[in-house]
Amino acid sequence: MRLASKIFLTSSLVIVVLGAVGALGLRAVDRLVAVNRDIATRAVPALQAAVSAREIVPTLERLEARFLVLRDPRYVRLWEGQAARIERELERLSDAVASAQEVEHLAAATDAFERYREAVRREQRLLAAGDRARAAAVAEREARPQAERMDAGFEALAEATRAWVAGAQAEAARLEARTWTGVLVALGAAVGLALLATALVAHRMTRSLRTLSAATAAVAEGAWEAPIAVESRDEIGRLAASFNTMAGQLRRMEETKKEFFASVSHELRSPLTSIRGALDLLRERVPGELTANQTRLVDIMGQSVDRLLRLVNQILELSRLRAGLQPLAREAVDLDHVLGRGLEELRPQADDAGVRLERERVGGDFIVNGDPERLLQVVVNLGANAIRFTARGGRVVARLVDAGAEVELQVEDTGVGIPAEALPHVFEPYRQAHAGRGGSGLGLAIVRGVATAHGGRVTVESQEGKGSRFTVLLPRS
Repeated sequence: MRLASKIFLTSSLVIVVLGAVGALGLRAVDRLVAVNRDIATRAVPALQAAVSAREIVPTLERLEARFLVLRDPRYVRLWEGQAARIERELERLSDAVASAQEVEHLAAATDAFERYREAVRREQRLLAAGDRARAAAVAEREARPQAERMDAGFEALAEATRAWVAGAQAEAARLEARTWTGVLVALGAAVGLALLATALVAHRMTRSLRTLSAATAAVAEGAWEAPIAVESRDEIGRLAASFNTMAGQLRRMEETKKEFFASVSHELRSPLTSIRGALDLLRERVPGELTANQTRLVDIMGQSVDRLLRLVNQILELSRLRAGLQPLAREAVDLDHVLGRGLEELRPQADDAGVRLERERVGGDFIVNGDPERLLQVVVNLGANAIRFTARGGRVVARLVDAGAEVELQVEDTGVGIPAEALPHVFEPYRQAHAGRGGSGLGLAIVRGVATAHGGRVTVESQEGKGSRFTVLLPRS
């Protein structure tokens, strides 16, 4: 069976179980939503209306008393406005209440409100007729008891609504608990089935993948010898067969690469060296005197040959470094001495460019285990780059830092800096942050290759327009 079919069947089993869990959960959620909808759309508005109506009752009583004492018509208008508010709240409540207790308390409150309003209007008529004594009697014997009854009715209605909400919440909690129990049981079953099915598939997959992983590590270390056995016909089996083919091709490519390096080294270096020797003989006038134009042409040809020979050497050196074929003469090296040699070599270039070349030391122990000539090449490449990108009057500082288990070689300049978008790519071959300033784009790639070959690393910090700092960190052993 193909690997895709195995994974599909396992996934389908899990999906079916999870689908059942989802259906159960959706049904429970629908019931919870219905309960919460009743609370939100009916109970909460009813509770708000009951509380609001009850809060108006004391205001009605105060306005009634003030009118009775002061007989100011403004209090009548204010009282009528508050009574209209209670009427509106009663209309809201008639649409919101549902339980028998709520209906009963609403009816009692409505009846009390109607009786209270009728008593207050009788008071107003008596006051208009000038009979203040009878108006006060009506207020005391009829209006006040009805107002108290109305207040009690609204309070009882609010309590009944709260009781309904509490019951609905309790029902929702029980439903939620049952839902969680069902979902957890179903999920447990789904996880168990999924683990069992995937364990069987994963065991067979990982066994083959471990074999492939071990073979890949052997290829990376150059110790791969025999092809791995192909035990299945699925995708992993085909992958193993492809791996065997790839490993064989890599071995042949490695052998071809070594032969290519040897051939190119001889075929390119030898003719270029011969051309340069012939040009030297011409400069020394061995074949005879040269005219001024011939001398100028010989100089141009010599410069071109030297530049081409340097480029060929850099390409070959970078190829060897990347392939791990560049031998290192390991010995105890004083980086301070190497730095001094490098700066002396760079001094003429710095003088021609009008750049100050400075040297700093932080600490006193700069001994590392490495190849002095390769480390000198690191100093020269970094220094030449810094000088080339620093304007006349600028400064280049080569600094050694004793960092304990490592020694840091820093080359810092006050040049043009590196654009932020080019910074991640400065160590890639043939990549230049600034075109038109010379160079082959291989110097920094060689620096990184030499640092890596010594077990170290190289970093860069730069701000465009303010300069750059390259740091090579080399372990002592």
